[in-house]
Amino acid sequence: MSDLGSMGVTGVVIESVDLSLYIAHARIDGEEHVIADRQGKVLKTRNLLEMQRMLRKAVTCEFFLRQRSAYDEMVGHAHQAADNSMELPLGREPLPEWLN
Repeated sequence: MSDLGSMGVTGVVIESVDLSLYIAHARIDGEEHVIADRQGKVLKTRNLLEMQRMLRKAVTCEFFLRQRSAYDEMVGHAHQAADNSMELPLGREPLPEWLN
């Protein structure tokens, strides 16, 4: 994570994996790479704002939130090749002080 600033990151995708579990991916040269901490473990948090705070210290690019729908699985539909994820822009500005 500490090397992100020098890696040419063009975007960060924070993925909502579970109800309140987030992991982050860095977009570098058109590919997504999972962001790891100093110990090499996948960077994960239980709070979206905490993830943004950590990563905004390292990069100033556009941030996105990705959510995948579990609807098909919940209603018993077979797995489909279509991607049912949604990405929402979180912007590139630092978080306001009142959120810190």
